[in-house]
Amino acid sequence: GVPSCFLGIRAVGQKNVFTLAQQFHLAGGNAYTRLMAKSAHLHPDKLLLYEKLVSTNAGTELKGATVPYTSMNGNMSSYMSKEGKLALRLPREEMEAFLEKYKARLCQAYGIVQKEYVEVPDELLAKTSELKKHFDVSVEYVSSLKAKPTKRKAK
Repeated sequence: GVPSCFLGIRAVGQKNVFTLAQQFHLAGGNAYTRLMAKSAHLHPDKLLLYEKLVSTNAGTELKGATVPYTSMNGNMSSYMSKEGKLALRLPREEMEAFLEKYKARLCQAYGIVQKEYVEVPDELLAKTSELKKHFDVSVEYVSSLKAKPTKRKAK
């Protein structure tokens, strides 16, 4: 449970309607750093929906502070942009079906079209159970890719 002192407190300076208690409860991991990262994100409501989606797949973990993402073997499977858009990496067949079904489009970052990533419409982001199917396909697809070495900063 969440301590009662957190109930009803609003995040200072944020437009969101989530209380600190809700953020604390959903944060997981190091609660303080997750809270701070969430408060700093421009779209905390969408970030909470993304966290909820990630929690439906036991093999995934949300990483990244400014640009939250999921990855397997060094390959990204999804991320949430600073603009609050969720990107999913899908295999070609799934991607084409997704684009058509949801009238979606490919992701763009810094003016470059990301050919393997679809932009999840906001309406679908709010439907966790429906989006979960596509998220699981993304995780399975990325897990099948050749592992990339992770980059570590030299000490």
